[in-house]
Amino acid sequence: MVYLQITLKISPANRPAAAGVYQRYKAPFLETIAGAKSKELLVRDEDVQVLHGFDTAQQASAYLETGLFTADVVTALKPLLDAAPDVRIYQAA
Repeated sequence: MVYLQITLKISPANRPAAAGVYQRYKAPFLETIAGAKSKELLVRDEDVQVLHGFDTAQQASAYLETGLFTADVVTALKPLLDAAPDVRIYQAA
């Protein structure tokens, strides 16, 4: 399993809207993105993380170039962000 972790700096006031973006695009992600296995929203005091599960690192990287990510998710989240997202890909051992 490979994980794509996107860490977002979002103020507490904007977190409900960010959660709405997550909910809106979770099903399309799981249904249309090659290799997509899971998508979880992790909320911490300091930030919000979205953890995406994939079969391969290539599929995780390719997702970042899709219209669903670049045109839909990024566009919806951009006004809610306090800083640029931190994007990382991890291989599970």
